Amino acid sequence: MGAPKPPPPPASLPETHSSSAVTPPTRPQVSLQQPSRKKGPSKSTKIFRRFRAVFRSFPIITPACKIPVSLHDGHIHGGTRMTGMLFGYRKSRVSLAIQENPRCLPMLVLELAIPTGKLLQDMGMGLVRIALECEKHTAERERTKLIDEPIWAMYSNGRKTGYGVKREATDDDLSVMQMLHGVSMGAGVLPGEGELTYTRAHFERVVGSKDSETYYMMNPDGNSGPQLSIFFVRI
Repeated sequence: MGAPKPPPPPASLPETHSSSAVTPPTRPQVSLQQPSRKKGPSKSTKIFRRFRAVFRSFPIITPACKIPVSLHDGHIHGGTRMTGMLFGYRKSRVSLAIQENPRCLPMLVLELAIPTGKLLQDMGMGLVRIALECEKHTAERERTKLIDEPIWAMYSNGRKTGYGVKREATDDDLSVMQMLHGVSMGAGVLPGEGELTYTRAHFERVVGSKDSETYYMMNPDGNSGPQLSIFFVRI
């Protein structure tokens, strides 16, 4: 008898993929546009703003006082309508994003020294006034735009709460703005880990001078004035 034949090689098995594999969620593609580059105000407008700044300086420095706001068809006289959003996790510091419109990249992202849940609670109880103050620069840095200042001392309804910090928009920030680009006004909670809370509304931007600006968050009805006022001032 001859030598026994070797056993045949095992049949190759087709590749299989585990059905339990989890595909990570994809971020929405960001299609937000750059803000428009508008020309600066005319000389006559600058003179008017300087004159008006004298009367606006008092409520900026003392935010607890009553702020006179002139409304016309739901707009503040002399204001420019912007889109603003407050967002953050309830126990984390809230962030403020200002956009020229809902489809633009933010011109300002500022992390405020107050938890998101606390600010929303205060806003539910009445008008909230936030004052942000920074010191004037030396001569070589006077060209810095007001909203480009990196750090601010923050006061909420007259009480110092810490510091507000300007930061660049993160990928997560831009993803949230992209998801909400079709929403000009509204509030809610985005699903996911931690439940991100947001409030989106029209803001009226009023420029007093190169050292003072005010952002008024308007009520949806457009007639009862602002529910949140944020003052930026260099002193």
